Amino acid sequence: MNKIVTIISSIVESAFVECGYDSCYGNVTVSNRPDLCQYQCNGAMAAAKVYKKRPSEIASEVIEKLKASEIFSEVTIVNPGFINMNLKDEFISEYINKINSCHSYGVEITDNPKKIIIDYGGANISKPLHVGHLRTAIIGEALKRMGRFLGNEVIGDVHLGDWGLPMGMVISEIKSRNPNLPYFSHKELDEYSSKAPFTISDLEEIYPTASKKAKEDSVFMEEAKMATFYLQNGKKGYLALWRHILKISTEDLKKNYGKLNVEFDLWKGESDCHKYIDKLTSYLKEHNYAYESEGALIIDVAEPEDKKPIPPFILLKSDGAVLYSTTDLATIYERVMLYKPDLIMYVVDKRQSLHFEQVFRCAKKTGIAGEALNLQFIGYGTMNGKDGKPFKTRDGGTMRLEELIKQVQQKVKEKITMNNSDLDMDEIEDISRIVGLSSLKYGDLSNQISKDYIFDIDKFTSFEGKTGPYILYTIVRIKSILRKAAERKLPVSSSIGKPQSNTERDIMLKLSLFSDIVETSFEEKVTHKLCEYMFELSNLFNKFYQENKILTEQNLELQGSWLSLLSLIKGVLETCCSLLAIEVPERM
Repeated sequence: MNKIVTIISSIVESAFVECGYDSCYGNVTVSNRPDLCQYQCNGAMAAAKVYKKRPSEIASEVIEKLKASEIFSEVTIVNPGFINMNLKDEFISEYINKINSCHSYGVEITDNPKKIIIDYGGANISKPLHVGHLRTAIIGEALKRMGRFLGNEVIGDVHLGDWGLPMGMVISEIKSRNPNLPYFSHKELDEYSSKAPFTISDLEEIYPTASKKAKEDSVFMEEAKMATFYLQNGKKGYLALWRHILKISTEDLKKNYGKLNVEFDLWKGESDCHKYIDKLTSYLKEHNYAYESEGALIIDVAEPEDKKPIPPFILLKSDGAVLYSTTDLATIYERVMLYKPDLIMYVVDKRQSLHFEQVFRCAKKTGIAGEALNLQFIGYGTMNGKDGKPFKTRDGGTMRLEELIKQVQQKVKEKITMNNSDLDMDEIEDISRIVGLSSLKYGDLSNQISKDYIFDIDKFTSFEGKTGPYILYTIVRIKSILRKAAERKLPVSSSIGKPQSNTERDIMLKLSLFSDIVETSFEEKVTHKLCEYMFELSNLFNKFYQENKILTEQNLELQGSWLSLLSLIKGVLETCCSLLAIEVPERM
């Protein structure tokens, strides 16, 4: 169904045309002064410059045409030529009933669906998820879900760090502890054990130990580089050991991402594109894109119009080793070849913007990414502590994501336990899990993606204000009302009647904007607008709840209309939560 703003714009555009003006001046927007009007058109000011008339004169002509429309209750001019419009309640309720009968609540499937790959996650094999992995995971998941809701084919790829020097470090540390393992024998076996000689707990201790040793011990660092070389050149024992590391780490990562309600379609990593690097290098050399400089193989990506220096893209180091730039370029090559996407989105720390600028330019310059392929960098800011610095543990270390989730859930649990005596412990645990995650996710996603933000556990877990718990509590309150209505066998109207108050009208107008919010959020690749919408709709409902005795209303026709409206509010809020991968409990 058409968006309400589109319908109104079409009528206003026709009025401009009837008056002899171009239709482009009839664009309508939601009013930025809701105390004055519901919608506004500012086109008369722009038209005045072209047609050499006063804006008020043009606006007056247009308004005379609009008065004949059946959808407006009031159309007025505000100097110098703003056209302010209010809709008839009959039109508003008619539009809301159309939304209510639509399974997607008015959101239209795109006429031009795209195949989109979203690169988010970026976890490293053999390392646990830490707080730095939170934003990419939940932002990427939200964008994936919004894209699919609008009818696009969206593929989520975790893009694991599983092939570089860190793998060599881990293998070298395992060897130093257990040199007699068959993986390190000079005599390669045709088949190695299917059982790994370590657990995920072992790996989580091995990696930081190896990393520390590599920084302090040059001999160990050389061993790690040699192990990386053996691995990347197909030494059977090292490959078998690497497969164990990959399998155990991936299983653990799937479990932990699952706790965040984050799912990936592809569990690919740097290793998957490695087989294309030789072919890619040959292509770039043959077509004179790459050349040697101080032993390294590089590609110039700077442009004459650049206002800041853009360093050359390094394809291979002087010793022939590959870099992140190499694997990122090869990954684009692989994705184009296997999936033929229209758009590849990278949800990555904004501090990597220069790196991806180089990668994207190189992909475009060399023809690896065709003209039609859109490469988009979505850089997010950092989650900081109250001191304004990147979030750390009390001793200054990087906090595990699992530990952060536990802390938030414990905080929520304390509040729920304090205010609910009728819940058993199992239910409290489950509610704390759901509400705790909503605190963490909504607290993050309600900020502009590119901005840094302060993690404040007390603020995020509050049941009041712009928080996840407040949104969920609103939905649970509506569920409770509808449940009680069903128990009392109160009839729910098949249609929603005209608004009976300003608050009810405001709710309907807010519901009418749901499709605009979803489309805009995905088009602009943001999440905070959807979060703001959820908060505003929740506020309006709670105001309505305070103003009306819904379950004891004597006018059954009005009561049935209200219950139908509540069901619609619940459906829209639950859909918003689903788009942000936020679960909703039955009780709180």
